[in-house]
Amino acid sequence: MRLQILPVSLIFLLAACDQTPTPGAGNQPASVGVTTLRSEPVTLFTQLPGRTTAVRTAEVRPQVSGIILKRLFTEGGEVKAGEPLYQIDPASYQAAYDKAEATLTNASKLAQRYKPLAAAHAISGQTYDDAVASAREAQADMETARVNLNYTKVRAPISGHIGRSLSTEGALVTNGQTSYLTTIQQLDPIYVDVSESSQDLLRQRRALADGKLQAVGDNAAAVKLQLEDGSTYPQQGKLEFSEVTVDQGTGSVTMRASFPNPNRVLLPGMFVHASFPQGVADQGILVPQEAIMHDTKGKPYVYLVNADSTVVQQTITTGEMINGKWLVTSGLKTGDRVVVDGLQNVKGGSKVSATESQPKAAPQANLTTTDPSAQ
Repeated sequence: MRLQILPVSLIFLLAACDQTPTPGAGNQPASVGVTTLRSEPVTLFTQLPGRTTAVRTAEVRPQVSGIILKRLFTEGGEVKAGEPLYQIDPASYQAAYDKAEATLTNASKLAQRYKPLAAAHAISGQTYDDAVASAREAQADMETARVNLNYTKVRAPISGHIGRSLSTEGALVTNGQTSYLTTIQQLDPIYVDVSESSQDLLRQRRALADGKLQAVGDNAAAVKLQLEDGSTYPQQGKLEFSEVTVDQGTGSVTMRASFPNPNRVLLPGMFVHASFPQGVADQGILVPQEAIMHDTKGKPYVYLVNADSTVVQQTITTGEMINGKWLVTSGLKTGDRVVVDGLQNVKGGSKVSATESQPKAAPQANLTTTDPSAQ
């Protein structure tokens, strides 16, 4: 008999546990926080991957042949334009210069002795002219020897950061060799080259022509940068130029921005994401990220509270994220009240008690991203 009563008792016990009140049930509607939407001018950005490039790069090569006697710079340091980098053995070039100088001295004195003789018709004019020409040739030969002697000191063609040396003392170098001795790069400022598809470029220009977007001003056209580790580069850059030719292989247009790089944080070849201004949406609507959810098909939606405090589920279309908020391109309008707090207590058709939520501080990063599930 006791075996029959025990299961019945368990059933009543489970039924009692199942009668836990749901949030918002009965006469007490759930409390939620809402934000009332307002349209505002929003500067739209497009985030594109790119690579950093040195403003100037010089490959240092010898201009005369010989044996390297000494390396005169510190690898990885900074050098100034004209600073000597290598010393090539100057012995043969010094001898050639001395010989050319002696030849010039002799030719010049001969021309000077012939001058009064030619005036007195003691010698022919042709003989004097030949002496003058020989002196000028000797002058040119001495200048060539002087240039070659100076080239035995391999100097920096530009100022910048110098890399490692690919040749050591005792190495034989030749004039016109294909391999370089070292490289010098100017890193401040530094370029960032990115590619934008011609299709997106046409879409942007069409939006500007139709008045959906306004051209950004000079102060709003700053380019922002995100580094490989996800951090934001503290310095803002500016757009230098955009190519006028579309790459036939990729269908993209190359754009270049320059960034200050005083601390050498950016190095040539780094992979970065640059955020370029597209235009200004005069009636942009921004919705906090925490208010947007996605259904089973990946479509974004929000909960709205209408005038009679009833919750309505509204499907939306999102664009870029700006300072932690999604730009909504369709589905919402000015004055809509979007639920941002207490979302776990609401569902479509339920009654709620709505209070205005305090705005949260925007994140410092000002880069934009595109919602992959935007429809």
